This record gives sequence, structure tokens and C-alpha cells, in this order.
Amino acid sequence: MSQLSDMVVDLPSDHEITLTRTFAAPRDLVFAAHTEAEHLRRWWGRGNPLDVEIDARTGGQYRFVEHTGDGDAYAFRGEFREVLAPERIVQTFEFEGLPGRVAVETLVFTERAGRTVVTGTTRFDTKQERDGMLDSGMTQGAAESYAALERHLATLV
Repeated sequence: MSQLSDMVVDLPSDHEITLTRTFAAPRDLVFAAHTEAEHLRRWWGRGNPLDVEIDARTGGQYRFVEHTGDGDAYAFRGEFREVLAPERIVQTFEFEGLPGRVAVETLVFTERAGRTVVTGTTRFDTKQERDGMLDSGMTQGAAESYAALERHLATLV
């Protein structure tokens, strides 16, 4: 287990990464920030400009395109396998730059005294895929995105 900014990174198995972060906002709002385009545009992708297409319901899909300051664009897509508002989301995650490598993410939202703990576990098909994701800088990017989410939530509560 390691700490990255305000986010805890854990490797519970050879195929999984778990990220845990607490936000100073109620669960309903944090859940909405993960499922509604107007919120996602403000924080996902480290706060960079983001194109968002999302149908956040069981069987729905999403596609995000992050635009970086140097003119690059990175696209991600997935399908919602389960959406249980405001408690849980199970979705696939695929970076379009590496097609066919689909991970499954489970996000659990737990409210404690007006604060919300988000625990996200991503499961990969192989240890090599998990390690490749770790080596890609994914945890740093997630920490930056969650910092952007914290700033966005602070404007709403």
C-alpha cells in the first residue's frame, strides 16, 4: 500500500489496483460527479478539456476524450455493467490507444459524517496488464484527477 497525495494505492492481488480517496462532500454529489457530463468535464482527465459522451445506466456506455495542453488527445471508453445510485458503479474501461485491453472497474461510494469515501478497484486480465497500467503513470493521473474533483466539489458544497 502507498499514499499518493490524498489517495491510497493498494495492490490487493496480482490482477488488481485499488485507489481510495475521501472527499469533503455528500455521497449523492460525489456519485453525480462520476456519472453526469457537466461534472465530469470539470475534473476527469486531470482537469484538462474533456469531451464527454455518457449514458450512466446499467447497459449504457461512455466515451471521454482528454485534450492535453500540448495538443494531444487521449480517448477512453467503456460500458456500464451496473449502476446502483448512489452506492456503486461497475464499468469496463478501455484506453483506445491500446484497443482490446479491457479492465473492469468497481467504484464504491461510502458516506461517513458528510464526507464520501470512493474506493475504486480495477481488475485486469493479467498481472502484466496491471503492471503496465501502473508503469503508465495511471496512479499519478488518478491523483491529479481526484485533486481536480476535490476542487470542483468545493465550489458546489
